[in-house]
Amino acid sequence: MTASTDPNAGSRAYARRWWTLGVLCLSLVLIGLDNTVLNVALPTIQRTFSATASELQWMVDAYVLVFAGLLLTMGALGDRFGRARALQIGLIIFAAASLTAPLATDVTQLIAIRIAMGIGGALIMPSTLSVIANVFPPAERARAITIWAGVSGLGVGLGPLVGGLLIENFAWSSVFLLNVPIAAIALLLGFMFVPESRDPSGARLDLPGAVLSIGAVSSLVYGIIEAPANGWTSPTTLGAFAIAAVLGLAFAWRETHTREPMLDLALFRDRRFTAGAGAIALTFFAMFGVIFGLTQYLQFVLGKTALEAGTLMVTLAIAIPVGARISLKAVAHAGTNRVIGGGLVLVALVLLSFTQWTPTTDTWIVSGTLFVLAIGMANVMAPATGAVMSAVPEAKAGVGSAMNDLLRQLGGALGVAVIGSVMNTAYRDRMAGAVIGLPAQAAAAAGDSVGAAVAIAGRLGGPAGQALAGVARSSFVDALATAAIVAAAVAVLTAVLVVRAMPARASESEAATEPATQRPGATAIPTGVGH
Repeated sequence: MTASTDPNAGSRAYARRWWTLGVLCLSLVLIGLDNTVLNVALPTIQRTFSATASELQWMVDAYVLVFAGLLLTMGALGDRFGRARALQIGLIIFAAASLTAPLATDVTQLIAIRIAMGIGGALIMPSTLSVIANVFPPAERARAITIWAGVSGLGVGLGPLVGGLLIENFAWSSVFLLNVPIAAIALLLGFMFVPESRDPSGARLDLPGAVLSIGAVSSLVYGIIEAPANGWTSPTTLGAFAIAAVLGLAFAWRETHTREPMLDLALFRDRRFTAGAGAIALTFFAMFGVIFGLTQYLQFVLGKTALEAGTLMVTLAIAIPVGARISLKAVAHAGTNRVIGGGLVLVALVLLSFTQWTPTTDTWIVSGTLFVLAIGMANVMAPATGAVMSAVPEAKAGVGSAMNDLLRQLGGALGVAVIGSVMNTAYRDRMAGAVIGLPAQAAAAAGDSVGAAVAIAGRLGGPAGQALAGVARSSFVDALATAAIVAAAVAVLTAVLVVRAMPARASESEAATEPATQRPGATAIPTGVGH
């Protein structure tokens, strides 16, 4: 897969561009679907392997840690050696790791499989967006990125439903094996329709920068993941953050003192890039934090099964593509900053409506609220992603895409950690009086988790059990409302910053900074290599 010498290669790639987008979107759904499907399977895996809560947590976190840590490096490798090649290798690794899951005999082996999947995911994710940036001309790129952003929500929304169906009808390993045919189809179609492209400058990979970025991001993500359990001021958490800060500063120094930086820090002078990146990170902060609590609300407060909860959350999968399409027309009419700001305000208003929920809120209200929430999020994600990618030279599209994906991961992880901590603290405070009189172990469990409280109440039975369950459900609803207020405040603050800092049009940003398309190395090689 090298640069094509065929003069018709570029026109062939252009003619097939929408097929290319379809393959990239299929690869993107694979990543989104995998994470949410696994969450549904965790209770079954826990029973099968007698796994501890910590082991289950690391099944999820090991993937996030590796995926986030490697994103920038894998994006740079795609720019250097070929983005289609990176996509194909990533799909092979992802499918191969998933295929070995039924052979696992303990949770440690499953964690190792998740690490391998994280490596594959880090190759796949930035490749999808960077190929779009090189296949589609500027006039069509916004539409393609909007479709990409819309599809990115399909896996998240469909995952709980698909996971529930699989777990109810097949063994736990089915949530891994699901990845294999999807990856195989994406791989086959990719050979046919995804053209090769790379940085034409032939710049070498900045190995010191890659090592420093991996260390900095991994330390930061580790600190965020462990903070809720260990405490935000614990030596472990503060040590991880300190290492991340030192390595991050070293990375910044390296990138400003080498002739071939992996990440051009001058990008952050572009207000579209900076404001768009901030909007993406803080939107995922609010979204992931609240969804973390929402899944518990559906199952432990409203009493829905995993499959019923997944069915309710399908509205996310429906609404995100709809909202992304709306954003495309809205940006053309009102400008990127106003659309993003409006989307964030809508998200904030929907989050504030959570304060009116009760332990008996009708499911149609929950489903409708999720639909409107997803519309607002899509009107942030699609134009913000377009703003970020419009500021990045096409030759460095892999790194630009990786930065976009990294901010999504960091924002989401931080949202779960921070908003989850707010929610847990509020819940414990409200449960303090309700657990008095219970055995010490039961009191600690019921005061820490609504799921545990409902289970203990079921064992108690009678009026005492009903009273404990009622207080636990009410306490959790109050805690969810507190978390929603925090998330709404973050959304409003982000809206203000975006509207004030981001130019409405790309041309306004270009007046203050050098256009990305005129920077050195901005022209990619012909994108039409046949496979």
